[in-house]
Amino acid sequence: MQVVARISKEWRRRMLFMFFMIFGIAAWFLYDGYILWPDEAERYEAYAAIRDPLIKSGEAADEESSFVRLAWERHAREAGYRRNIPKERTDSAIREQRVIGWTMMSGVLLFGLWILWNHRREVRAEGDLVIGASGERVELDSITAMDRKKWKSKGIAYAIYSEGGKQRRLTLDDHKFIGCEAIILEAEKRIRARAGESEPTDSLK
Repeated sequence: MQVVARISKEWRRRMLFMFFMIFGIAAWFLYDGYILWPDEAERYEAYAAIRDPLIKSGEAADEESSFVRLAWERHAREAGYRRNIPKERTDSAIREQRVIGWTMMSGVLLFGLWILWNHRREVRAEGDLVIGASGERVELDSITAMDRKKWKSKGIAYAIYSEGGKQRRLTLDDHKFIGCEAIILEAEKRIRARAGESEPTDSLK
């Protein structure tokens, strides 16, 4: 038989969704760390310079006082700031945002390279030989059983075979490498033939 099972569109869509989701979160942290929070820290300093003298002089009871809010809004209009009361953003908090952002960005870029690397992989059947995604070379007739416990939930089956006196298994992931089902069915057909069993009416259920 001749089968070439390559990366499926479903697997690609799922991985790209995860990539762009994590990339977006990382970019959000970096935007906070380099643009939004430093700007807010600058505005907070201006706000504190207005708030503290008002509270100290007794004109305002606390920072919730309308005197503080009105004085800030007046200053914000003159300075071209947004009118909302800024939050305190410390240097350590800003640095933490940057560290998280770069850590996530590094991770997601490595994840992107992993996705690209996987697109170079495939599962093939050439005649009586099955070549796994990691380069395993398994004779179809050496497969003695097929473990399909994860088939319904994940589209994964394991071909059980012996090599060097040890029992091994070859992963045939039809969700990731579309076309593996044909290899699985051929292997099961040969297993049944050796056992003298008849063909089933349904496949992989």
